[in-house]
Amino acid sequence: MQLVEFLAPHFAFVSDPTAWVALLTLVVLEIVLGIDNLIFISILTNKLPEAQRARARRLGISAALVMRLILLATISIIVQLTTPVFTAFGHGFSWRDLILIAGGLFLVWKATREI
Repeated sequence: MQLVEFLAPHFAFVSDPTAWVALLTLVVLEIVLGIDNLIFISILTNKLPEAQRARARRLGISAALVMRLILLATISIIVQLTTPVFTAFGHGFSWRDLILIAGGLFLVWKATREI
């Protein structure tokens, strides 16, 4: 009985429809990015000699999978960084906020530079 009481708050997301939508969105994104990786690695490995292609494809797909898992773990850590570091303009800014602002500014800069 104590185990059930302990686990109940940790699995409350199961009954939350927004959690399921977020999970579905993440799964779709991972599938699309996985297909993109397959195509990119396939194009690159076609330039190798025939004997090395299969090994290079396995290595490339494995590296892409490991990198994706590391990035997902990093995102889960960043999401938890909600303690305010400083306050400006009456708003507390956490590390998560600063990382999102920096990423947004980078995307705006990159898009403007490409135009």
